[in-house]
Amino acid sequence: MIGILIIAHTPLASALRDCALHVFPDCASGVLALDVLPDEPPEQSLAKARASLQILGTDDVLLLSDVFGATPCNVAQQLNDGVHTRLVAGVNLPMLLRSVCYRHESLEALAIRAHAGGTQSIMPVGSTAPQNQTGKRHATSRHDHQQ
Repeated sequence: MIGILIIAHTPLASALRDCALHVFPDCASGVLALDVLPDEPPEQSLAKARASLQILGTDDVLLLSDVFGATPCNVAQQLNDGVHTRLVAGVNLPMLLRSVCYRHESLEALAIRAHAGGTQSIMPVGSTAPQNQTGKRHATSRHDHQQ
């Protein structure tokens, strides 16, 4: 099973892990979080990240970070070898949940699923009444879409 290490600005990494455990309580040992503190030297964050990889104890690890180019992502990039680790930046909860669900797949497939889970979950939501519910009717327009 592939391990997942979330490296993000504090408290995002821990908050995302907590949310994942709320939905999938059995994933606790395979998903770790590293909250990068505001004034922490990058070298110290990197040492903590390396220790987290050891704690995961798996051959392959999916690294998830929040903002590309920021310290957490830079730390994750230093861990990413492209063979036993893959890095996806821009972590969000749907990305993490999709990753947890498919940890049994190959590392490459999991990185692709993580990316898809994160991007496919972003959508504009209008202020119209939900489908199949009574309420104010509105005229359809070319901007309306169906699922």
